[in-house]
Amino acid sequence: MRWPNVLITGASSGIGTALAEACAGRGVTLHLSARSPVRLEAVAAACRAKGAEVRPCAVDVRDAEGMAAWIGEAGRLDLVVANAGIGAGTGDSWESAEDCRAVFETNLTGMLNTALPAIAAMARQEPGADGLRGRIAVIASIAAFVAAPSTPAYSASKSAAQRWTEARDATERRRGIRLHSVNPGFVRTPMTAVNDFPMPFLMEPEQAARRTLDGIAAGRLRIVYPRRLYALARIVGALPPTWRNRLLMLAPPKPPARKE
Repeated sequence: MRWPNVLITGASSGIGTALAEACAGRGVTLHLSARSPVRLEAVAAACRAKGAEVRPCAVDVRDAEGMAAWIGEAGRLDLVVANAGIGAGTGDSWESAEDCRAVFETNLTGMLNTALPAIAAMARQEPGADGLRGRIAVIASIAAFVAAPSTPAYSASKSAAQRWTEARDATERRRGIRLHSVNPGFVRTPMTAVNDFPMPFLMEPEQAARRTLDGIAAGRLRIVYPRRLYALARIVGALPPTWRNRLLMLAPPKPPARKE
């Protein structure tokens, strides 16, 4: 048992579900949220079968007041994972204004609606067995390192989330709180299931969850996987913007958005 009290957003599918099941066990209390109460209850049942106490909550991360109330009432939190996120389609019309706003409101504002109340709650806690008041992991993406013209809002929102997390960790360490920026590559989730183009080094959610939790336990600030895709992203991201855009515009358009 790594963390006895865990809170995860976007827990009804994909990486969120895999993280919840990986953290479940006897003596563990899981606070799980998602927008779909039906799917969330199915995940909760699977975690209870592993011996965990589960407290599900159907709340949208874009609801700042709702998130603050939920987190504030959770009690002690040893690990919070801001996982909820969405992508936007491109297609012939590329990214609509509605898509763009929805992506930023979920991936960035929704992340802050999770992380900021969690930081405030952890600051009031006594240090745990590891000497920390708590840990917060933000699920960003390898897309954070490339300004992709096919998914501008997604890559920009994940880049902002990654940079905010890494910068905030430097100050929160002084209070005994650690932040972790988690940057997965392609993972088999409902959001990537609609992609009809090759996804190099595609991983299963269970693999992503294991690498995420291992990285958090090791105290790594930036958790990135798979390494080969990360290296490729850094090379492409370092190209002159015009060259990079010409190269990435060769990729096929992304289908409509799906929730992570």
